[in-house]
Amino acid sequence: MGAFRPWHWIVIIVLLILLFGANKLPEIAGSLGKSMKVLKKEVKELKEEDAPAQKQAQIAPQEGTYYTQPSQPQAAPEQQGEAK
Repeated sequence: MGAFRPWHWIVIIVLLILLFGANKLPEIAGSLGKSMKVLKKEVKELKEEDAPAQKQAQIAPQEGTYYTQPSQPQAAPEQQGEAK
């Protein structure tokens, strides 16, 4: 029941013409188009500003964890004394 049928659109168009007049409709449509263009530009800029912030928010893995290369184990002091 939520879908518009073709005759719904015809009624809407006729009402718009009666309400605003045929001369005013192209002007309104142009203004609406410009507004949508500005809105899209602003949304794109906001997304670009958020992208670096999201990259910085990622936590770097700590040394010696599963996600990094393990450091070389150092020999215990008692093993170094026996080797001499």
